[in-house]
Amino acid sequence: MILITVCIAQFMAPFMLTSVGVALPSLGRDLGASAVQLGLVEQLYTVSLAMSMLTFGRFGDIAGQRGLFAIGLSIFTLLSLSLGFATSIRMVMGFRFVQGVGASMVLAGSMALVAAAYPPELRARKIGLVSACTYAGLSLGPVIGGYVTLHFGWRHVFLLAVPFGVAAITMALIGMKGIEKNASGEKMDWKGSLMYAASVGLVMTGAAHAKSALFGWPLIAAGIVGLVVFIWMESKSPSPLLDVTLLSRNRFFALSCLAALGNYAATFGIVFLMSLFLQYAKGLSARQAGFVLLMQPLMQFAASPVAGRLAERYDLAKVATAGMLASFAGLLLAAITAGPQVPLGLVVLELMLIGTGFGIFITPNSTAIMGSVERRQFGVASGMIGAMRTLGMAASLTAISLIFSLFMGKHEIGPETLPAFLLSMKTGLVVYAIFSSLGVILSFGRGRKKLPGGAAPATARR
Repeated sequence: MILITVCIAQFMAPFMLTSVGVALPSLGRDLGASAVQLGLVEQLYTVSLAMSMLTFGRFGDIAGQRGLFAIGLSIFTLLSLSLGFATSIRMVMGFRFVQGVGASMVLAGSMALVAAAYPPELRARKIGLVSACTYAGLSLGPVIGGYVTLHFGWRHVFLLAVPFGVAAITMALIGMKGIEKNASGEKMDWKGSLMYAASVGLVMTGAAHAKSALFGWPLIAAGIVGLVVFIWMESKSPSPLLDVTLLSRNRFFALSCLAALGNYAATFGIVFLMSLFLQYAKGLSARQAGFVLLMQPLMQFAASPVAGRLAERYDLAKVATAGMLASFAGLLLAAITAGPQVPLGLVVLELMLIGTGFGIFITPNSTAIMGSVERRQFGVASGMIGAMRTLGMAASLTAISLIFSLFMGKHEIGPETLPAFLLSMKTGLVVYAIFSSLGVILSFGRGRKKLPGGAAPATARR
């Protein structure tokens, strides 16, 4: 019951992110929204996730993951219903931020619930199923969201999440009883939570406006300084939000988290780059480009359960490193071949290779992160997985925004600027390949580690 409930939740959050993306033009026309306001509809959801993920991971350990999970589902579902009846773009923007907070409560504790429910030797397979549901939400979001928007209107995209939410809430209340608190009696570090939220919010907001030298980069710099201060505060706190010794003394945990950061930084912007490339350089329609881009998340969906089984038989770090090597190969191949004359079949192959590598990497890496901490820190580890994801996304978007500003300035993409766009794209793919290679080095360098409970992360079962 825990696994099914978590899988539903892990499907809903990314589904709501990608399905709303295709509904934004219709929503904008209906509510008279500007392009900036439509961008904020997505940005506010992502920023609220990033700001609160680590906080709710820790708070779930102290107060109980089951209760926080159910509250998060309730907030997410209620806001989905409210968004379906929103009457102004400002209302949509405010509701999306609060909906992101609800999603953060759910996602921050999902891996912690699975890790607590299954012994180390079975976690990889279960985490693989959870990851597959995440990629199913990412894959099906644009397809279902586009169909629902076309035939029923954008409001039904939000309403579509309500029955799933109600089902998950019911299952959480009925089937997730008896789950113990991982860190009962410990205190919550609210000062650290506020500092972390403010710092990450600054970094994410700055990343979204990275093209602006007067606005974006100062915010990013302020956010980085804030994160440094946050780390210093946590090192002095008797009950920290993030136990700094996890980063300074637990080498396996620290390098696993940094490898995840590198992987997300290397792969998140691919859809954005390839979408522009397929439409402007290859002449595909938005719908045709969408079906081509679907190959990457579909391969992630297919590879995640397989990676879970591989991780039960072979070394977690080696399986994860092999996955990142595959992504690196796909990124490097894309950088070399990018151009108007590249066969569409080769582009599809590159996306499939990147997606397969990502799917193979993320399951054993998440399993390694969850297995390298004590039970009382499951929520923090789960929150760190989410934090690395969102910070990696910010790094990916910031890199490509900077590259576009350097090579294209304020010019729009068109026939005259296509050579500059292709140069920007090649440069971006090379940068992503460098991020991926750094992730490979970090993943390989963490080695093997004995996990709590006596199980090694790399037990080869004969």
